[in-house]
Amino acid sequence: MPPPPAPEQRHQDPAFVRGVFDRIASRYDVTNTLLCGGCDSGWRRRTAKLLARWNPREILDLATGSGVLADVVQRWNPEARIVGADFSQPMLRQAWDVRGQRRLVVADALSLPFRDASFDVVTVAFGLRNMASWPAALAEMKRVLRPGGHVVVLDFSLPGGWLREPYRFYLHRILPRLAGLISREREGYEYLAESIEGFPSGAAMTALLAAVGFERATFAPLTAGIVSLYTAEKI
Repeated sequence: MPPPPAPEQRHQDPAFVRGVFDRIASRYDVTNTLLCGGCDSGWRRRTAKLLARWNPREILDLATGSGVLADVVQRWNPEARIVGADFSQPMLRQAWDVRGQRRLVVADALSLPFRDASFDVVTVAFGLRNMASWPAALAEMKRVLRPGGHVVVLDFSLPGGWLREPYRFYLHRILPRLAGLISREREGYEYLAESIEGFPSGAAMTALLAAVGFERATFAPLTAGIVSLYTAEKI
């Protein structure tokens, strides 16, 4: 077995990322909920309520993982047809077995197996950050969206002000140790901290969305900026 990638090589390395998610699939949800103090349910509810304003009929939940966001979105959008896509089969197995979801597809976000203009909304929660190319992934999301459709990105960011340094200390020094005890996958959560540091947030993310060709990009910091919710429209 080859040695794991060095930290500077792990960022957005598909093989490394897939391996992490494959290993922690059965413990992913409980680990994340504990590490964020249960705030994740509020972030997903905020996302689902936002979608309900648009009354979408076809939704793609990209990097759906265990299907927890798709589950919440379905409750707030009961008439919508939701397809979940992910590159980790063990994670999709959780969505199938635990949440009873059936519209699931194993797919690479950079080469989606869907026709142009297939969906009204594409959501991606805590997944874009892990993709090998953010611009290429966003371009694929734009391709499968219908004109007038929306992309919604929910992901970690770094808070500003006095909270920034204490949060970074937690992110790098405490979170990997706690996660290692809960999930037995400390290395994956060390990668999480690295990936958050390098991920564009706020105005940098809206600029990236605009560069790909999306219009009306907005962002809203949640929980003091620990997470941010981005939206943009395909015109």
